Amino acid sequence: MDATQQPDSRRSGDDHPRHPHGDAVIEVTGLRKRFGATQALDGMTFTVGPGRVTGFVGPNGAGKSTTMRVILGLDAVEEGTALVGGRPYRNLRRPLCRVGALLDAGALQPARSGRHHLLWLAHSQGLPAQRVDEVIEQVGLTKAARRKAGGYSLGMRQRLGIATALLGDPPVIMLDEPFNGMDPEGIMWMRGFLASLAEQGRAVLVSSHLMSELQDTADHLVVVGRGRVIADTSVRDLLAGTSRGRVTLRTSARLRATEALAQAGAAVTAAGPDTLSVSGLSTEGVVEILGQQAVPFSEVSAHRASLEEAYLDLTRDAVEYRGTTVAEEAR
Repeated sequence: MDATQQPDSRRSGDDHPRHPHGDAVIEVTGLRKRFGATQALDGMTFTVGPGRVTGFVGPNGAGKSTTMRVILGLDAVEEGTALVGGRPYRNLRRPLCRVGALLDAGALQPARSGRHHLLWLAHSQGLPAQRVDEVIEQVGLTKAARRKAGGYSLGMRQRLGIATALLGDPPVIMLDEPFNGMDPEGIMWMRGFLASLAEQGRAVLVSSHLMSELQDTADHLVVVGRGRVIADTSVRDLLAGTSRGRVTLRTSARLRATEALAQAGAAVTAAGPDTLSVSGLSTEGVVEILGQQAVPFSEVSAHRASLEEAYLDLTRDAVEYRGTTVAEEAR
């Protein structure tokens, strides 16, 4: 198996997902935590279900990393619970066999080879060396497995971290920024790999700042800001809601088009050198107004929002650190 192949989603002769649904779930309820004067988590509540990839997104300081650390028992909270398969992480027997996680690709002993890193972890969980070789092959590190991990590129360290998460064949997988350091081939592999994990019936939680990658990968999104959930919805519904009632217009006569449409009661904003975004009129209505005013245009279509656009719209008021442009600073 090479790096582009995915693990088998079913056991031989078995028509059911590998993992029972009761084990493949993360339940986060009412988490509250402060770091000094900062409210890091403010009632964080969501569920990650089996058989799908759930994207976990939000601005810096939104509480994503803290929430993942709480789920793994690395941070305590003042209020609330975080359960994996119905139990707190601290109560899990052989935890690597219940939840696999990648939080920091650099958390390894650089003098050890990638294989020895995994063997050490496998031994702590009573797992055989054969399982180590299986996950090395799954993530495409066979040729580099006996090299010192300290010489790995960031993308290779990410693959080693994912191998670590898979080591115990757990029903729950949590990955923090797994696309970081990946080249285009690695990103394509990662998309298919995450999908295959979900197809096996696992609950897969992926934190990422790369909205373009989640748009092609995630089935569901949990959007957070300032320590709480802003949206908990399917990617399809989120994009449909952001796109609804908006029309994209391409025209060489932007000013004339803007005036004509505004007079008809539409809200018009510039979306590019020759592109306008129109709200308040259907595509048919826009075409009719432009035709009446003899305004030339090359395209009128229902707007299709990107995940990045939907995300920015949702988190506009939740950004803690916001820079300024050169033009704004000059005012």
